[in-house]
Amino acid sequence: MSTTSLRAVGALSLASLTLTACSQDTLEITNPNTPSIAGASTDPQALQLLATGLLRQNRNSRGGFITETGRFGREAYVYTPQEGRNTSAYLIGISGQNRLDPAGFAVGSWGGPYGNLRDIFNFKNTVTASTLSETQKRAALGFARTMEAMELLTVISTRDTIGAVVQINPDAAVLAPFVSRDSTYRYILSTFDAAVTDLTAGGNAFPFALHSGYAGFNTPATFVRFNRAMAARAAAYHATSGGGTAAWTRARQALDASFINITANNAAAYNVGVSLPYSAAPDVTNPLAAATNTDLYAHMSIDTDAPLKPDGTKDNRFLAKIGPRPPRGAPAGLGISSSLGFQIYPAINSSIPIIRNEELILLRAEILLATGDKAGAIAMINNIRVNSGGLAPTTLTASSPDADVITEILVQKRYSLLLEGHRWIDMRRYGRLDQLPRDITTGVNAHFVARVQPLPQAECLQRIGQTGPLAGPGC
Repeated sequence: MSTTSLRAVGALSLASLTLTACSQDTLEITNPNTPSIAGASTDPQALQLLATGLLRQNRNSRGGFITETGRFGREAYVYTPQEGRNTSAYLIGISGQNRLDPAGFAVGSWGGPYGNLRDIFNFKNTVTASTLSETQKRAALGFARTMEAMELLTVISTRDTIGAVVQINPDAAVLAPFVSRDSTYRYILSTFDAAVTDLTAGGNAFPFALHSGYAGFNTPATFVRFNRAMAARAAAYHATSGGGTAAWTRARQALDASFINITANNAAAYNVGVSLPYSAAPDVTNPLAAATNTDLYAHMSIDTDAPLKPDGTKDNRFLAKIGPRPPRGAPAGLGISSSLGFQIYPAINSSIPIIRNEELILLRAEILLATGDKAGAIAMINNIRVNSGGLAPTTLTASSPDADVITEILVQKRYSLLLEGHRWIDMRRYGRLDQLPRDITTGVNAHFVARVQPLPQAECLQRIGQTGPLAGPGC
């Protein structure tokens, strides 16, 4: 992480500690001033503020991550009439060169995660040096390590073959090396596992409160089930990125210990999981809310590709999540027009999921297919097709080609997890980026599908003259 970036993010992170996570979770704090790191070692209210800061920063990055991956994955377009780069920077690149500008708009999901990773590093040191009981320390460290692995998963899922920086040095001015994609995933998975060891020894309660999005997962024992769900996602990502059979086995083990409910057959059961809450001022509103984000449009292929129910009408998920919007074209002929918007997050206080049961069922389908249980994978697909989509069961059978089953899983993930940050990553994982639509195919404005987000220019500038692991890949 660059010195400049860390200093800037550090200042913002400390400022954020004076704020609570969300208005519905307001805490009674007797001293509202920003606590010192040393003070948090003896003041439980100061520790609460530090934990709240980690949760808040994790939430603050989510909207940008979803809109960026949504544009790369041809789910969502941001059509701002006065700012064409919200289109061209993601779909066209630099002056038609079919590469992303490291100084441009499409370099997010970097500073936010690494800012939080610095604060997680400080949080862990504070907890270790604190007067908490050993049991309380283990609970707090299990929480922090889970957050660490989550932030790194965001980084590697957007940078992929570039790799990532997993080491946070005590001195933020000292550059840390890049490690490979494989090493990053192994570090993430070992961090998730280390967190479980801590949480298991963490007693009955955290020494701080989590926000309302963690309802049902807000004790060390129940938080483990959330950790295992996230670890299953990370292991599946690793499996399709070179981790192979061992990673699929790890994904299966983690999923079995998560909160998955394979008998779910309705929206309430599918939506069980952990989410990010939003609310009106003085808190942060949902950045994707249909009521206020009038520039966010759905790609028209979501309509044309929507599966049909037996009565000839469209998939229930399409009908629930997509609605009409005043037609708008991309600025200056940079893309196609759209007359569709999203109804997924209707209001400024709508929550955004981190992970939920519907994803876990489809993740189970991936795992079962990869480990030789095609019939089991098809059963998971049919659960979602019939109960979430209102569709007829698939015609796939145990003798169908694996590639056809993967295609069906990707269709179900597309509509079940619409605008939750999955489409681009899933299509890359299975080598299918070339199947994503390119709305303009000729001329200087021809579209391309990015494989990875580049490193921000600011990161590259801090690594000028460095060699080996300290050099910025692609800089």
